[in-house]
Amino acid sequence: MSETVPPPAIVRGTPAFRRMNLALVAGGLATFAQLYSVQPLLPVFARTFHLDAASASLAVSVASMTMAAALLFTGVVADRTDRRLIMVTAMVAAALLTLAASVAPTWPLLLAARALTGLALAGVPAVALTYIGEEVDAGSIGLAVGMHIGGNVFGGMAGRLVMGVVADQLGWRVAIAMVGVLGLAAAILMGATLPPSRRFQPRTRPLGAAFKALAIPFRDKGLPWLFLLSFLCMGAFITVYNYIGFRLLAPPYNLSQSVVGLVFVCYLLGMVSSAFIGDLAGKLGRRKVLWAAIAGMGVGVGLTAFRSLPLVVLGIAVLTFAFFAVHSVASSWVGRRAGPARAEASAIYLFCYYLGASVVGTLGGYGWTHFGWTGVVGFLGALLVAALAVSVGLAFLQPLPGNEPPARKMGRKAVDS
Repeated sequence: MSETVPPPAIVRGTPAFRRMNLALVAGGLATFAQLYSVQPLLPVFARTFHLDAASASLAVSVASMTMAAALLFTGVVADRTDRRLIMVTAMVAAALLTLAASVAPTWPLLLAARALTGLALAGVPAVALTYIGEEVDAGSIGLAVGMHIGGNVFGGMAGRLVMGVVADQLGWRVAIAMVGVLGLAAAILMGATLPPSRRFQPRTRPLGAAFKALAIPFRDKGLPWLFLLSFLCMGAFITVYNYIGFRLLAPPYNLSQSVVGLVFVCYLLGMVSSAFIGDLAGKLGRRKVLWAAIAGMGVGVGLTAFRSLPLVVLGIAVLTFAFFAVHSVASSWVGRRAGPARAEASAIYLFCYYLGASVVGTLGGYGWTHFGWTGVVGFLGALLVAALAVSVGLAFLQPLPGNEPPARKMGRKAVDS
């Protein structure tokens, strides 16, 4: 009997490739716009619902937390069901929940809507990458992934920027509702243009086996430290964006919500940083670039401690560029070290990534409440010192078999595997 020939893969330059990119860029944009667009509204929530800064930050943290938890099990569900159906359904659910958050009469109900939104959104980013890996030709995967991640970054920036401006003019409820409408539009576009999952083969994997598989990456000596690094660095990054609005709306700056929203344009630096630093790490070695990028995050946080507004904005820009450099290097290193357990390692990495946003992002609020911006800077300084120590320790790992890098002129090997 002849073997069944799989359908042809999607190749760059074809109409199917263009439709797929349009759908996945829209999906990535809408996903991260809905996840993080409420960040500029935290001072508004604090005033409206009579909250302290840490409590207001829960609007971001609960969504990140539920998304983190769901990402651990998205793969199990995605192996059983059509990829496109999962992504479109997840986007519709998230958009409806965002609209529900816009009319929530009480703080607990708003948090409930946000928590469910994070849960729904988990069905888009992880499944999108799996879809690309299955449906796209090997030579075209890099471009497809790059465009999808670009949509993620742009959505994170655009959601924050639009939210600040619209909330200033029309109120925060209208601003959140507009992001929900954006999500619905993205869902319709994805349903209409995303090519079917033609190469998808359903698989049934028991939950018990999935739990056991998640333990495999922890057998490696390096991966747990990379997971910790994602927790620390994402937490530091999100904390600055969570509370910088509180600082800039207050004296001596007294900026408007719209102007504060413009600060989030710095987020676009992540699109440049990820590609540039990722390539640089391939040339110089991940260990060197990683600790330098973490040090850069520390410089960025330090600059925000100054009173001068240009220096504060420069600090946010430096922090953003350096953080996405860390993320690019660390996530690629996870994939290289994990080998056959790449899917499980990536899921744990993302879990720690968003868990850091939730836990550290909330804890930073207590520094702001009790010690002002100096408290935030001190708290993040301690986190980044710990992250730097982890990155230095990673340099002394033994390379994995078959991944030994070439010897350096200095006589020792750089350990990047």
